[in-house]
Amino acid sequence: MGRLAQTDGLTEVQREILSTVRTFVEKEIIPVATELEHRDEYPTEIVEGLKDLGLFGLMIPEEYGGLGESLLTYALCVEEIARGWMSVSGIINTHFIVAYLLLQHGTQEQRDHFLPRMATGEVRGAFSMSEPGLGSDVSAITTKGVRDGDEYVLTGQKMWLTNGGSANLVAVLCRTDEGLPEGTPPHKSLTTFLVEKEPGFGEVRPGLTVPGKIDKMGYKGVDTTELILDGLRVPADRVLGGTTGRGFYQMMDGVEVGRVNVAARGCGVAQRAFELGIAYAQQRQTFGKPIAQHQAIQFKLAEMATKVEAAHALMVKAAKTKDDGRRNDLEAGMAKYLASEYCKEVVEDAFRIHGGYGFSKEYEIERLYREAPMLLIGEGTAEIQKMIVGRRLLEEYKLRS
Repeated sequence: MGRLAQTDGLTEVQREILSTVRTFVEKEIIPVATELEHRDEYPTEIVEGLKDLGLFGLMIPEEYGGLGESLLTYALCVEEIARGWMSVSGIINTHFIVAYLLLQHGTQEQRDHFLPRMATGEVRGAFSMSEPGLGSDVSAITTKGVRDGDEYVLTGQKMWLTNGGSANLVAVLCRTDEGLPEGTPPHKSLTTFLVEKEPGFGEVRPGLTVPGKIDKMGYKGVDTTELILDGLRVPADRVLGGTTGRGFYQMMDGVEVGRVNVAARGCGVAQRAFELGIAYAQQRQTFGKPIAQHQAIQFKLAEMATKVEAAHALMVKAAKTKDDGRRNDLEAGMAKYLASEYCKEVVEDAFRIHGGYGFSKEYEIERLYREAPMLLIGEGTAEIQKMIVGRRLLEEYKLRS
């Protein structure tokens, strides 16, 4: 291990967990990642390995059968996993957002029913906010939930579900504005529903269809899907927290966890790109010496390493702030923005160091070059992060008369 992206102040348990995950990544993920990615094949054996390690229960409290670890521990594990293959980190991300939503906002019955099975990986989570015409305007959601006795009937179309096929529990954000006073703000009429389904594609339960995997430029292996709800009936006791109208706040709370995750993924991919770049620079020779001895390449490596270190530090701060129980939308927005942008830049520099070979699918950097752009979009674009950060800064630094 090099000196980059080390985290001070970890407990012995945290160091043991990270060491175990790092070993798993080196032995079970890196050797097969590129081959599986090129085939767009779901990493079934890797997921089973994650189950055996207990990673699906990493942040779930011990009373529900999990390890009860912090967001920091989770983020550092995600960083390690993304270093091996970013798609695998996506498989656990949405799972943990749903587990977090249940833990923070669910009723006791909902926590008791789902969390023990989520800790083992028997129940796997996905969450669904986006829609085909929605973009970043969450308050414009059109998928509706209408009360019918002891049930709600859900109708609409959702988009960009990570784990949409493999998950068997989906947190779905819908509009429930029936009976609300005229002029109610749109975001106050949103409700999160806990929808159980069978894994797979096609009609996975009456009124619920997962059409199939979306073919993507990168981020392959993990299934990204649509979700079509056509008169789907959900029991009223599957409203997250038991009360309608709280979905926007619940989802935004979960997204803060997701943004730390995306920042951690950016850190992991950037680390791997740096490792590939600095190794290749010492092997490839031009003009009678390794290209690493050329000043231009050394400058590039120095910039890459600095970006890796800076992104990691900000990601750790965002995770620790959330763990301390403090509002962290400022730190999470900064971390997600910086880590994703720096990841793109570090990957491109490593690609340039590889020269023409970086364009070949035989080299791992080609895969990373296609994966990095997803981080620029996932959990909110750079523009959204800057808007969040700017608003929070104006709150923090508001002039007092």
